[in-house]
Amino acid sequence: MSDAVVLLSGGLDSYTAAAIARADGFRLFALTVRYGQRHIVEIEAARQVAASLDVASHVEIDVGLSAFGGSSLTTQTPVPKDRSIIPTEIPSTYVPARNTVFLALALGWAEVVGAHDIFIGVNVLDYSGYPDCRPEFIAAFERLASLATARGVQGERFRIHAPLQMMTKAQIIRRGLELRLDYGLTHSCYDPTSTGPCGRCDSCVLRAAGFAEVGVPDPLLHR
Repeated sequence: MSDAVVLLSGGLDSYTAAAIARADGFRLFALTVRYGQRHIVEIEAARQVAASLDVASHVEIDVGLSAFGGSSLTTQTPVPKDRSIIPTEIPSTYVPARNTVFLALALGWAEVVGAHDIFIGVNVLDYSGYPDCRPEFIAAFERLASLATARGVQGERFRIHAPLQMMTKAQIIRRGLELRLDYGLTHSCYDPTSTGPCGRCDSCVLRAAGFAEVGVPDPLLHR
C-alpha cells in the first residue's frame, strides 16, 4: 500500500478527494491547516472526517495567514452573499496564495514520510473564481515539487492529484455517495452563524445546488 498526503479542510470537496485516494488504495496522512479562517468550525469537521476515513495520521498545523489579511475569510470584511457567481471574477473570499502554501506544507510532510502522492480537493467547474484551483496551477506545482525537494533532485517524482478538478458539485456528491460518505460530518459555509450555515455565501449556494441536482437532501441540514 502506498502512502499519500491529503489536504483535509473538513469540507465536502476535500472529504471526497481523500475518500477517492483511499478507494485507490492509498494509506492516508491527513493535513489540516488553521490559517486564521473565520469559519474555524471546519477544523472540528476535519477531525470527524479524518476519523471516518481511518487515516494513518492526522496533523493540524497553524499558519497565521490572517496576519496578512487580504481576504474576507481572514478579516472582518463581510463575506459576499446572495451574489451571482461569475468564474472570471475573483471574490474577496480568495485567500492570497492559500493553496500554494497548503501544497508546500503537504509536500514537506510527504517528503518526510516517503509519500510521492498528494491529494487536494480543488475543482474548476463549480468554484468561485479562485486562480489556485486551475489545472495550470496544479501542473506547475507538480513541476516545482521535483525541483524543490531532495527526493525530487534524486530522481523521485511527486504527483499532485486533483481528482475533482473537472467535476461539477453534483458529480462530486454523486461520487461521494457511491463511496458511502457521510456528508453530515462536513462543513462548507464561509460565514456560519450560531445556528449553522448561513445558506447565502458562495460555498453554501454551490453546495445546495449540488444536492438539489442530485436529488437528495443535504444530511448536514437534515439531522
